[in-house]
Amino acid sequence: MSGEQLKELEARLWKTADDLRANSKLTATEYSFPILGLIFLRHAYNRFVTAKIEIEKTLPVHPVRGVRPIEKNDFLTAKAIYLPENARWNTISNLPESADIGEYINDAMRSIENEYDALLGVLPKDYNLFDKDLLQRSIRVFNDEALNDVRGDVFGRIYEFFLNKFAMSGAQEGGEFFTPPSLVNTIVKIIEPNHGIVADLAVGSAGMFVQTAHFIEDEGADASQKVTFYGQEKADTNTRLAKMNMAVHGLEGSIIQGNTFYEDKHELVGKCDFIMANPPFNVDGVDKSKDSVKKDPRLPFGLPKNDNGNYLWIQYFYSCLNENGRAGFVMASSASDAGHSEKDIRQKLVVTGSVDVMVSIGTKFFYTRSLPCTLWFYDRAKEKDAHRADKTLMLDLRDVYRKVSSNLHDFTPEQLNNIQSIVGLYRGNKSVFNKTVEGYFTTVNEHLTELTAKAQNLVADYRTAILPTFETALPKTWLNKWNETIDQNDISFTEQVAEELAKTRLAYNEKNLVTLDKTVTDHLKKAKRGYNNFLKAINAFVKEAGKEDDLRKNKNWKANVLDKLKAMENDFSQYSHCIDQILYFNKEANWLLSRFPNGEYADIAGLCKVVTQEEIAQNDYSLTAGRYVGVAPQIDEDFDYEERMAEIKVELQSLNEEALSLAEQIQLNLNELGL
Repeated sequence: MSGEQLKELEARLWKTADDLRANSKLTATEYSFPILGLIFLRHAYNRFVTAKIEIEKTLPVHPVRGVRPIEKNDFLTAKAIYLPENARWNTISNLPESADIGEYINDAMRSIENEYDALLGVLPKDYNLFDKDLLQRSIRVFNDEALNDVRGDVFGRIYEFFLNKFAMSGAQEGGEFFTPPSLVNTIVKIIEPNHGIVADLAVGSAGMFVQTAHFIEDEGADASQKVTFYGQEKADTNTRLAKMNMAVHGLEGSIIQGNTFYEDKHELVGKCDFIMANPPFNVDGVDKSKDSVKKDPRLPFGLPKNDNGNYLWIQYFYSCLNENGRAGFVMASSASDAGHSEKDIRQKLVVTGSVDVMVSIGTKFFYTRSLPCTLWFYDRAKEKDAHRADKTLMLDLRDVYRKVSSNLHDFTPEQLNNIQSIVGLYRGNKSVFNKTVEGYFTTVNEHLTELTAKAQNLVADYRTAILPTFETALPKTWLNKWNETIDQNDISFTEQVAEELAKTRLAYNEKNLVTLDKTVTDHLKKAKRGYNNFLKAINAFVKEAGKEDDLRKNKNWKANVLDKLKAMENDFSQYSHCIDQILYFNKEANWLLSRFPNGEYADIAGLCKVVTQEEIAQNDYSLTAGRYVGVAPQIDEDFDYEERMAEIKVELQSLNEEALSLAEQIQLNLNELGL
C-alpha cells in the first residue's frame, strides 16, 4: 500500500468513526479506548491469519499421527498473537444481529488476556457503553475491504493515526498520553537509538518506542534484535494504551505502572543506552520530604528547593544513562533559564560536558496547549572528550515549521531530515547531510523526467485531439469566439518549458552542490500559471457556449467536449503536481545548501550556533538557544512574493465571484417571497 493510499484509508476510516461518535452520547474519552481496541482486534486477526498460513507450511509431519496440530507457541515464533475462536475478527464481524455484541467483545478481550500475561488487564472491556447499533456500525468501519490484505506495519500506522486524532480531539486530555510525531521524530533523529536499552520514564502511549522501531527498521534491522524497551507510566489508562500500542506494532518491552517521582521500577540508574521522554511539565506538589526523594540516587546534582518537578526529570534522564548513553526529552521552555537552586543544578549539568544539543521549538506543536517548548539532548560520551565536552549546539527552530492548521504546526519529513543533517555536521558526520541532499536531487530529477513527458503529452493531446474535437463540435456561431480565446491564451510556453527541462538535471557532486536556478523555477511557475489560465478560459468559453441550444443535453457535446475537457483537467492536475514537487524539493535542498554550501557546519544567524561552556557561563548558564543564535535576516529570500500576490489576487477574485453569486441567490429568494 502506497503512502497516498494509506493516507486516504486513514482519513476515510477516521471520518466514518468520528461521524459515528458525533452522533452518539459518548465523549471522545469514552469512545477512544474501545475504538483503539477494535483496531487492535482487527490487526491481531490479520497477523493471525498470515502467521497461520506460514506456520502450516512448516509443520512437522509424523509418519503415523500425520501433521502436528498448530500450537500457541508457533504464533509466538511468528510474532503474532494466538487468537481463540471467539476473539477472531471474522467471528465477531459475522455475529447475528440478535447477539449481545458488546458483552461478546468484552469476553473476546478477556479470552486474549487469559492467553497472555503481558496483556492481562490491558485490553478495553467496556463495549457495553456502546449502543448496539453504534457498535455494529463501528465494527463495519474496520470491516473495510481495504484492510483485508493489509500487512506489516500499516495497521500500526493506522493505530498511531487514530491515537493522534483522539489526542487532537481532547480524549484523555491529549498531551498526557500522546507526544506529537514531529517532536518524537526530532528526538529519534538526533539521538539515533539503534542498540541496547531504550527507556522512557513517562511512557504515555509508547510513541517513543514505536518511532524507535521505525528508525531501526529504516536502517534495515529488526528492532527486537537491536533494543530492549523499558517504560514507566503513572496513569493506569496510559499504561494500558502503551502495552496495546506495543502489541499492535509487534514490539515487546517491559512497561510498568508507577510514579516516577517516587519509584524507579526498573532500577535503571547508569544502565540506559538511550532515554526518550515527554514528561509532564511544571508539576507541583511532589512530596520532597519522602526518603525515596531525598535519598534518590537519580538526583546527583541535588534536590531543587522549589515545588516544580522539572529539575527532577532533568536529573533522572541524566543519571539513568550509562557512560556512553544519549538522552532526548521535551521540557518546558522556562526550565532553560530557571533561577535559584535550579540554576545551580543546571550549572553542574553543563560542567559535566554532557549537554549536547538544545533545541527551541515554537508554539502550536501540541494538541492541547500552544506554549513553546525545548528539546534537551545529552551525550555522556562527550564527557570523556575534552574538545567535545566544551561544545553545545544551540538550535533555534521557532521559525521552522509547517502550518497544518491555524492551531497546529508540525515538521515535514524534509524539515526533519534537514534538522538531522545540521546536527550531523555539528558532530563531524556528513553522511546524513550527503544522503539528504542526494535524495532531494534524485527526487527532483525523477519529477523533471516525469514532467517533461507530461508537458509534451499535454500539449500534443490538446493540439491533435482536443482542439479538432472542439472545433468540430462547436456551433458555427461560436467558432470566431473560440479562435479569439485560443489566440489570447497560447500554450506554446508549456512546450518551451518541456524542451528546456529535457536538458535540465541536478548533478550530485559533493564539491558542486547546485540547485535549480531561478530562471528554471520561474519558467516552471509561469508554465503552471499559463496552462491554468488557459484551462479557465476554455472552461468559461465552453460553459457559455453550452448554453446555446441547450447543448448540455446533447450526448455528442458531452462526449466530444465536456468529457475531453475533464480529461484535460485531470492531465493538468498531474502536470501541476509534478511542478509543485520539483519546486518543493528544490526549495528544501536550497534551504540546506544555502546555509551549508560546502557540507560543513557553520554558525547561522537566527538558526544555530556552537557555544562553549565559557559562553554559557557568561549568559548565567542559560540553555535557551535564542540567547545565542541571534536574529535571522527578516527577508525570506526563498519566498516567492510575486507568486503569493498572484495567488491572493486569484483568491480574492474567486471570493468576489462567490459573493456576487450569493447576493444574486439571496435576491431571487427575496423575490420569491414577494419582498
